[in-house]
Amino acid sequence: MPNQLFIAGQWRDAEGGATFEVENPATGETLATVADASVADGKAALDAAVAVQDDWARTAPRDRGEILRRAFEIITDRTDELAEQMTAEMGKPISESKTEIAYGAEFFRWFAEEAVRISGRYSVAPNGATRLLTLKQPVGPCLMITPWNFPLAMGTRKIGPAVAAGCTMVIKPASLTPLTMLSLGEIMAEAGLPEGVLNIVTTKSTGKVMEPLIRDPRLRKLTFTGSTEVGRSLIEQSAEQVLRVSMELGGNAPFLVFEDADLDKAVEGAMLAKMRNLGEACTAANRFIVHESLAEEFASRFAAKMAEAPVGPLVEAKQRDKVAELVDDAKEQGAKVLTGGEVPDGAGYFYPPTVLTHVPQQARMWQEEIFGPVAPVFTFTDDDEALRMANDTEFGLVAYAFTESYSRAIKVYEGLHTGMVGINQGVVSNPSAPFGGMKSSGFGREGGDEGIEEYLETKYVGLAL
Repeated sequence: MPNQLFIAGQWRDAEGGATFEVENPATGETLATVADASVADGKAALDAAVAVQDDWARTAPRDRGEILRRAFEIITDRTDELAEQMTAEMGKPISESKTEIAYGAEFFRWFAEEAVRISGRYSVAPNGATRLLTLKQPVGPCLMITPWNFPLAMGTRKIGPAVAAGCTMVIKPASLTPLTMLSLGEIMAEAGLPEGVLNIVTTKSTGKVMEPLIRDPRLRKLTFTGSTEVGRSLIEQSAEQVLRVSMELGGNAPFLVFEDADLDKAVEGAMLAKMRNLGEACTAANRFIVHESLAEEFASRFAAKMAEAPVGPLVEAKQRDKVAELVDDAKEQGAKVLTGGEVPDGAGYFYPPTVLTHVPQQARMWQEEIFGPVAPVFTFTDDDEALRMANDTEFGLVAYAFTESYSRAIKVYEGLHTGMVGINQGVVSNPSAPFGGMKSSGFGREGGDEGIEEYLETKYVGLAL
């Protein structure tokens, strides 16, 4: 298992041999020790990316696509060992890890096919005197900062389009879950990615090491997935060099159940929307907004399903404590616990699947992202109120709605202030579709036809006759 920095195609120790420990969240014990990069190490990684940018940009699109295709195949072949590693460092069940690996690998297959479809256009100026040529070129060296909750997929959906477009990269994985990204670096090298195209910097001092790179004029793009608070700070830093920026930030997803909904579908969808990744996902349903005529039955059936779900560890003590605080706050304000709601005894950072009813909108979990297996149920009386409640948040990443009426579905998805909407389904993420949000959930898209555009500049050439 790699545990060093990956710079210019070489595995190397951090400056001075500095390291930090990675915990197993199921036990709280040390799982591995990895290199803790310095500012100089970060600069060396950017130096490596800059040095090969021009050569990499000239690489044939088919060759770039074939590297991604080979990486897709290697990841798929190593699903079992990667899943064990991911579960050990992040805490999600093996089945969830395998699901993420399949999902994450698919970004490489998708962008392997997109690499050869980068195109421009040719036209005649209205006055006939000039020919207008438009072409797409790689934006240049990129800095990628990824979160801990999807250690593989949050990397592949950034690396995939960058490789396809012809960009070099420095990637900084979360210090809580760096091991999967280091293994991915090993896989990319095996797949034939040239030295220096992908550089991996692990560090506990993210701000200290990354800020000099963001302010370096040689860097041309910053992409970040994480909290809105950190995202705002990074956007401010990126303004100095007027970087191309894409941000996938926090969420507060509403899950709407209308009076004509199929309750079986709604409960099944609720389990997927809430419990994927143990609720530690920006796309996780955060507020279950149910028509008053169905609320009691929905909550009862949902709680029964949640009570049967396995209890998994959250990623660290701090995260488990935050979830417990939000539940305690709701309980103090009159919320009723149908299942779960208490921190269990024993080692590890476990928290049980929890369903709450009679939660007032004054509770913190109405506006704060829970990021855990907790489902508060609220009620509404008519469609207009449902939309007002759904949009009553600074975030706008994703929403879910269950209804058997196509007319209502259209009005709802047009009225929701979110970048993604799931109608009668509890999972919307798909490598072939654009992932991203509105408002404080960020800007830019990952996946789909739109994903590669984030790594391309448009150049216009006027050809005089």
